[in-house]
Amino acid sequence: QLQLVESGGRLVQTGDSLKLSCVATTTGRANGGFAMAWFRQAPGKEREFVASISWAGSTIDYSVSVKDRFTITRNNANLTGYLQMNNLQVEDTAIYYCAAADRLIASAGDFHLWGRGTQVTVSS
Repeated sequence: QLQLVESGGRLVQTGDSLKLSCVATTTGRANGGFAMAWFRQAPGKEREFVASISWAGSTIDYSVSVKDRFTITRNNANLTGYLQMNNLQVEDTAIYYCAAADRLIASAGDFHLWGRGTQVTVSS
């Protein structure tokens, strides 16, 4: 079983950059490869997909709202995923959740393992 822990969220200003991290640890029997993703949930809104990356890092997907501003990467040597966020806007304010799927490549609906989230607040 995977456990996911996010970090890096904080208060920033419009136009700033921020990098989130997600460390995956395994408990019990060792896991095989897994896809990772970031989702976010703003106050009063549904949780929405932000970005995903396959185990090999060769398949990457972004939501329209963050494409060209956010970059998802991962380092399988230390089982850590990252979300580099540039040119942050007030509408990016949300709790950001790391997610994993027990398959090498996954689409937004496949993710079923979740971290507890990290708060990103963008002030104008």
